Amino acid sequence: MRKKILLISLLATFWGVVSAQTHYRSSLYAGVKGGLEMSKMFFNPNVKQKFPMGATAGVTFRYVEEAHFGLQAEVNFAQRGWEYNFEEAPYSYRRTLNYIDVPVLAHIYFGSRGRFFFNAGPQVSFLLSDSYSANFDIYDFSALPDFPRNDRTNSQFTAVPQNKLDYGIAAGLGGEFNVASRHIISLEARFYYGLGNLYKPEHAVMFRASNQMGISVTAGYWFKFK
Repeated sequence: MRKKILLISLLATFWGVVSAQTHYRSSLYAGVKGGLEMSKMFFNPNVKQKFPMGATAGVTFRYVEEAHFGLQAEVNFAQRGWEYNFEEAPYSYRRTLNYIDVPVLAHIYFGSRGRFFFNAGPQVSFLLSDSYSANFDIYDFSALPDFPRNDRTNSQFTAVPQNKLDYGIAAGLGGEFNVASRHIISLEARFYYGLGNLYKPEHAVMFRASNQMGISVTAGYWFKFK
């Protein structure tokens, strides 16, 4: 008897979900966003680093077909890279990598007027340009008597990024609020981990691994078309 009741309950729940999805009206959104991104590199051998801060901005598109679930695609500009941590030494070095990011994310949300959401999915990134800033000659730092060379990997000072394409996983948490029937503002914190290497691992004289990591905080505006 209990098994029959459980089976009926499961069937009723399933029918309710199917009915709710059947009567849900699909929605299409477009928006813009901007904010800050902190980043670093996972080098092997390890390099002591700080978290430099860069800018990020982009356009976003979202299609919601079912209640609580949709797909989101973006085209973003992002500044990543790394900043060398010289600790007590009076030197500084920062590498800036400018990327175009294209994430395609599953969008899971809860709520109506005010929503809590979770985004996750793959991301492909294309390197546009790179630059550096330093308060010493990166091609002749060996001439500095107090330059900290022990237990450090210094070859990346002058090395040019070898892989222009990066790919990885992005995931974020956030919230959004309807300010009018078709106008929405949002706030999101997102984490990105690159699975590709900036430098080719076969060049063991430098790094066996050089993966990127980024943490962004952005504010956005969405317009609902339907």
